[in-house]
Amino acid sequence: MRLAAFLSICIALGLGAQASGQASGTFSRGQAARGQQLFFAHCSSCHSEHQASQLMAERGKGQRLVDYHARLSQLMPPQSTAKPTAQGYLDIIAHLSTFNLVQPGQTDAVFEESGWREAKISVGPIASTVPATPQVPALEWTAYRGDMRGQGYSSASLIDRKNVGELRVAWRWSGANFGPQPEVRSITTPLMVGGVLYATAGNARNVVAIDAATSETLWMWRPQEDPARLENAPRKGAGRGVSYWSSGKDARILTVTPGFNLAALDARTGRPVAGFGKNGVVDLMQGLRNAPKSGIPDIGSQSPPLVIGNVIVVGPAHALSFRPRSATNVKGDVRGFDARTGKLLWTFRTIPQAGDPGYETWAKGAAEKTGNGGVWAPISADPETGAIFLPVEAGTSDLFGGARLGSNLHTSSLVSLDAKTGKMRWARQLVHHDIWDWDVPATPILADLKQGVATKKAVLQITKQGFVFAFDRNTGEPLWPIEERAVPKSDVPGEETSPTQPYPTLPKPFDRQGLKEDDLIDFTPKLRAEALAAVKPYRFTELYTPPSLADAPDGTRGILRLPHPVGGGNWEGGAFDPETGMLYVGSMTQVQVTAVAPSPPGTEVAYSFAGGATPTVRGLPVVKPPWGRITAIDMKTGEHAWMIANADTPAAVANHPDLMGLDIPRTGIASRAGLLATKTLLFAGEGEGGSPVLRAHDKATGEILAEIKLPSAQTGLPMTYVWGGRQYVVMAVGDGRNAAEIVALALPD
Repeated sequence: MRLAAFLSICIALGLGAQASGQASGTFSRGQAARGQQLFFAHCSSCHSEHQASQLMAERGKGQRLVDYHARLSQLMPPQSTAKPTAQGYLDIIAHLSTFNLVQPGQTDAVFEESGWREAKISVGPIASTVPATPQVPALEWTAYRGDMRGQGYSSASLIDRKNVGELRVAWRWSGANFGPQPEVRSITTPLMVGGVLYATAGNARNVVAIDAATSETLWMWRPQEDPARLENAPRKGAGRGVSYWSSGKDARILTVTPGFNLAALDARTGRPVAGFGKNGVVDLMQGLRNAPKSGIPDIGSQSPPLVIGNVIVVGPAHALSFRPRSATNVKGDVRGFDARTGKLLWTFRTIPQAGDPGYETWAKGAAEKTGNGGVWAPISADPETGAIFLPVEAGTSDLFGGARLGSNLHTSSLVSLDAKTGKMRWARQLVHHDIWDWDVPATPILADLKQGVATKKAVLQITKQGFVFAFDRNTGEPLWPIEERAVPKSDVPGEETSPTQPYPTLPKPFDRQGLKEDDLIDFTPKLRAEALAAVKPYRFTELYTPPSLADAPDGTRGILRLPHPVGGGNWEGGAFDPETGMLYVGSMTQVQVTAVAPSPPGTEVAYSFAGGATPTVRGLPVVKPPWGRITAIDMKTGEHAWMIANADTPAAVANHPDLMGLDIPRTGIASRAGLLATKTLLFAGEGEGGSPVLRAHDKATGEILAEIKLPSAQTGLPMTYVWGGRQYVVMAVGDGRNAAEIVALALPD
């Protein structure tokens, strides 16, 4: 088909309109991209893009754009009251034009050279006044942390140190209408594929598709599951997001519901995929080990599944196990499913059965009885080798292991499997016989570390204890020596702690470990004395001091545990810059009183959590600041590059009457920064309970380059993408009172 003949219906697509209402004969990549998503939302159920472009060329030949636009608006889509806007129809025409060799940004001169002499025709009020944007390649965000390697990094560079201070809110998307009680704290991190954001929203974990440039909701899917399963779900809420799979023209969004179903949705429409499982859903409650004979098992997930090739990998989660009713629970096996059909491909037993590697590390009968051992943090993978990396949690009962004596492989471990078979490649236990709830909490990060002419293929695991364990990801060998060091024994009856625990020699810990007298606040002699009095009933600790009795024979009432059971590090993990080899980690320094006491009668676990309130001093934390930090670690050498507080000094501290006149350095707050690394910058929010601000840091020094105001505090991890010639930085935000939002920052048009 001659270009000139086709241009009679599409050259005046509405970008760059003149004051007289005449169109310039150009359209932008962004307009075509918006049109693509509108086409998927309104047209794709009846037409493919190629078919629609051919129909437009044939039926619109010889017409003016304004006439064809009117015809299209009246007739399409048939039998539907949900139609695009007038501008939306122009955007769809722009997108379909690209299938007929018309490219974004072409000018009148190009049209005239092709034989068309009437490039400017009146389109009246339907012409957009948005200026054409330069052709900038799109950059997507296709997995929870950017891609399956878990790095939290993007090569996007349109936002840099020179212009980052100009970032403004480009759009806001509200979760206010998702459920009768909207979620106020969302930890979702959207994906961006082909100009569409895919995210989760609301307590029922609806899946939504959002226009990446405008925030228009394109479709929504709500799980239709047993209300009892939703009510009893151990992990409710929006969760951390969804996953994406595609093969040819087939593209799917995958999500694990609160009631523990795996759903596959058509990425264009949001409709469940008929050929996947049963009506698009696989019931993950089926085939569980140690499931109760009646009632609903304690199992679910907040994390998106991993997608590698045509395999979907699902790791489960359980309820908090500080006060379990029984030493027996459903087991957290990891399973692989076929991405096309939902068929179960393999099962990996994190808690072994007889004959499995690691079974010998459990006392007689303990491996059969013990449950949990799930993988609640997101999983990562190596696309080159097909290896996947599981951050495995502890067995049942977080603080007392008398019913599961032994080192308990492969709980509290980093485990590598073959994605196609589910067979274990290697495993490294990071806590032996975990009775601290220091399970493995964050996405393993895959890093290629250049050291001279050699490159080490590494996997980096951030822990609650404040360690980064670094291994060769193909063999499991540590990059730096790991020492088994002697640790204190438990004096709780029936408990037998491991005599040693693994300590990596490098990198050094990124947060404080253990609590000594020198760690207490000393702003003034009076506050120091009050701090010493406040902690007198408790035991000081080193890192692996076991929980003690709440009414111990020595008169103490528990241990002062640092890091807290939620970390140090936790699910927020870190961000890795593949160009420099720098790892950035957010952490917090918060003390917990940890004690156990005899469980109530009828409870099978002998001891359970009985900790009291953490001591404070006149409203101040008992431990010295910083209370939250961001640490940069050069993973080529294992050395720390810099550390800064994660936030300004809170007003309650800065204005504290006992601190007036004192010069107190920036203290940070007890939260973990949500981090994003780009080619040019490190972005950091303050996390739940923090201030409504996103900071841009110099990656080499930590210097704050800009502070961008947010509607409320960052709660989901930030991500970024480039679409329509603009770079966006997007994250979930919330203030704990109002409905959670997803907010996008961008430079002004």
